[in-house]
Amino acid sequence: MIIYREKDYDAMSRRAAQVIAAEVVHKANCILGLATGSTPEGAYKCLVDWYKQGLLSFKDVRSVNLDEYKGLAPDHDQSYRYFMQSNLFDHVDICPENTRVPDGLAADSDAECAQYDAYIRSLGYVDLQLLGIGRNGHIGFNEPGDCFIKETHVVDLAESTIDANARFFATRDDVPKQALSMGIGAIMGAKKVLLCASGEEKADAVYRSVCRPITPNCPGSILQLHPNVVLVADEAALSKLIAAGVAL
Repeated sequence: MIIYREKDYDAMSRRAAQVIAAEVVHKANCILGLATGSTPEGAYKCLVDWYKQGLLSFKDVRSVNLDEYKGLAPDHDQSYRYFMQSNLFDHVDICPENTRVPDGLAADSDAECAQYDAYIRSLGYVDLQLLGIGRNGHIGFNEPGDCFIKETHVVDLAESTIDANARFFATRDDVPKQALSMGIGAIMGAKKVLLCASGEEKADAVYRSVCRPITPNCPGSILQLHPNVVLVADEAALSKLIAAGVAL
């Protein structure tokens, strides 16, 4: 694992964007696994800025997203499709048909999950998978549990995840209770994983994912078994690793 220790969120975002941009420059038709939430917003802003400066093109890039809330339409302002359009897709030259987000309105969610896995396999898995990490160690919406779930699946969101996402909705009751999430198999199938974290509230999850035993009670810990992980985090998120002498 390569660890980049950055001063703050802005520096973390720039470094993460540099890693993504390097992948796009190196392989113009690369396949990006993308994430949503507050962590990658700054990185996406950097990528949009570099595109507008003529430094980067996404015209041959294909993307798959980690997850989507079950029951939200693509044009709902809290759906992850809407997030991706607003923060990246609408501002760069990626072809709409080359972007894929799970369908939260699918009549048969299990069939949608199976089709999503089949599509990822047909691509040969992704070249670079961007991940954030939840306070409880979740990656995508793979929540802590008794086992790692390999396939894309419907997830019952943990109360802590609902609490963390409530700030994006009018009330906590408006937060969907389920989501469709890429499974651990597709994440681990990525050729490279870029894990990003910011803020002291993520420090314990980062430490458990890097230094503690591999366990489904901290889904991020499975990344210890991946051969090519880049961790980009600010000093607050790395504080427990720094204290342990890991992130110097």
